[in-house]
Amino acid sequence: MLSSNKMEAQDTLLNKELPLQDVIVTAFNARIKWKEMPAAVSLLNKKALMQFSPASILPAMNLVAGVRMEERSPGSYRLSVRGSLLRSPFGIRNVKLYWNDIPFSDATGNTYLNLIDPSLIDQVEIAKGPSSSMYGAGTGGVFLLNQDLPFSEKPKQYASIVLTGGSFGYNQQQFQWANSNAQFTSSLQLHRLQSDGYREQSNLNRTGISWSAGLKRAKHLIRTGIFYTQLNYQTPGGITAAQMLINPRLSRQATATLPSAIVQKAGIQNNTLWVGVHDSYQINQQQVIKSFVSINQTGFSNPFITNFEKRNELNLSAGIQWVIQPKSVLNKWKWIIGTEYLINESAIQNYTNNKGVAGLIQADDIVYTRQGFLFTQWSFKPAQKLLVNAGISLNQQLYEFKSLLIMNQPLMNRKIQSPISPRLTMNYKLNANLNIYGIIARGFSAPSLAEIRPSDGNFYPQLNAEQGWNAEIGIKGGLLNDQIQVDLSYYSFQLKNAIVRRNDLNGNEYFINAGATKQNGLEAMIKYLLVRPSKEKKYSIDITNSFSFQPYQFTNYQQGNTVFSGNPITGVPKYILVSTVNFAHKNGWTFNITANLTSKISLNDAATVYAEGYELLQTKLAKQIKWKQYQFQLFAGADNLLNQTFSLGNDINAVGSRYFNPAPLRNGYMGIRINLQ
Repeated sequence: MLSSNKMEAQDTLLNKELPLQDVIVTAFNARIKWKEMPAAVSLLNKKALMQFSPASILPAMNLVAGVRMEERSPGSYRLSVRGSLLRSPFGIRNVKLYWNDIPFSDATGNTYLNLIDPSLIDQVEIAKGPSSSMYGAGTGGVFLLNQDLPFSEKPKQYASIVLTGGSFGYNQQQFQWANSNAQFTSSLQLHRLQSDGYREQSNLNRTGISWSAGLKRAKHLIRTGIFYTQLNYQTPGGITAAQMLINPRLSRQATATLPSAIVQKAGIQNNTLWVGVHDSYQINQQQVIKSFVSINQTGFSNPFITNFEKRNELNLSAGIQWVIQPKSVLNKWKWIIGTEYLINESAIQNYTNNKGVAGLIQADDIVYTRQGFLFTQWSFKPAQKLLVNAGISLNQQLYEFKSLLIMNQPLMNRKIQSPISPRLTMNYKLNANLNIYGIIARGFSAPSLAEIRPSDGNFYPQLNAEQGWNAEIGIKGGLLNDQIQVDLSYYSFQLKNAIVRRNDLNGNEYFINAGATKQNGLEAMIKYLLVRPSKEKKYSIDITNSFSFQPYQFTNYQQGNTVFSGNPITGVPKYILVSTVNFAHKNGWTFNITANLTSKISLNDAATVYAEGYELLQTKLAKQIKWKQYQFQLFAGADNLLNQTFSLGNDINAVGSRYFNPAPLRNGYMGIRINLQ
């Protein structure tokens, strides 16, 4: 998972971490210090990602104020920023992900994050709130996932292997072989993850291979990546509150009209090949052209309770940016203009599900999706302490749908022309370490493929994009000679044409635009260096607290004769508090403990059913050992130490009151990491 020379760097980080306010961020193509960035941007470095089990980045993501990552069962992820889960009964929507500066979200708005092994991620930058001015569709936010591929002056080769095992049949193997020199660097990685799961019908098996490389040639820096992943996981489905009290390990049970998840062998199979290339061409000291192209093929099958869906997806993406920063006024102004274009072709068939076997065909459709946008961004420093950033984009999404079961049916079109999406931000330096910033931005989010053509097999061309304005003010930087690091923000986001989920009598889902929402919130991150890393101290201790306050409400929302205006937004906890204590000793010992306190969550639009709040406690202990050219790390961890019964992902507005997907009770893991240079 880490090369040996990177492991040495990791040891240094454990004892001498670079202050957050001095870290360079790249979101919005800024390349400036985090504390001076006029945006709500949070960072997860390798140290934070390694605080937990190698199985998933979920607990690390949940360290960030405003971010909530859920796992209804092993491998079944949902990811939100500032409560954008309303549209996501499953999967990841309304946020956009990039991997190594290439879009990983497709043209339909869907993202298969569960295909990426955590060993392929060394840093995450999270830009919260509407970012349409530079990243296209999405009102939630943007995740920039980066893999470190360093060059080295002298040729180096190294290998790494990580073996981990734990409760409920969890076992994982990760292998890396890498080499680098001054002009070329590459990394070959193999990974396998298997788990029996805590509940019935929740087995997970993921196997993959990836190769990443970097090449310096003349004025070009070329980075490329290719991976193939086979992912199989079972989906136990939701259960009722009464069933959870009797036995939280149950899967979805049969009813008088529908069979159980076990009988129907409910699950997901996803085989994906992904290839991407990114080029940075340094024309001169003042101009850079960045471009990318990617292609991926996905074979997807989903035996569900009511049907058996098969999809064959082809995705293409391409983009280019031209960055100009005149040398004569370096750091005074910078201009960027660019475009992205994404294409998806999905062949979708729905069959009856005969106990896990596809039966009679119900639907046979072809859907073409095109998403494109043009953007420009301008940064200007009119004074030494003031930075102004302005951006604007033009976006368009087009769906073309055709049923192959209807003879000579023409293509049905749905063009979703978004409004112009501007973004204006300002950052003012209060002093050398503390900055205040403000944001006004407009965002939009077009309906995804899973919403405009949901599991009921119908096409819903009447769906419109949801859109809204966000206003925000924040302060971030360091206090008391950087012993305290802070990031505080307050935002107000008014969303119109909100897309919400509905279910028919058989449990099939569909989506409608239903009114508006008011999403005002507060986020805070405070990190305290209790014992600073230094030559005199043999150990360091830091404490980090992240707090999210999200009293969101529906406005102008009515279903039939029932008015839901004023109700809390479904699926969003009112507050989340996450506290972490990290201890690191120079002799190689590290220890951390994390507490996550999440408030109760409304599970239906009527706000008549709630999931109780919970307190989740996690910990990890590790010991670093060096012997000759080898480096070993032994580690052990535990999850849900308080043995709480809770759901880490609920089914909102569920038919038959099947809202709950219980997470594992107290469990643990242990492993070893071996590095050889």
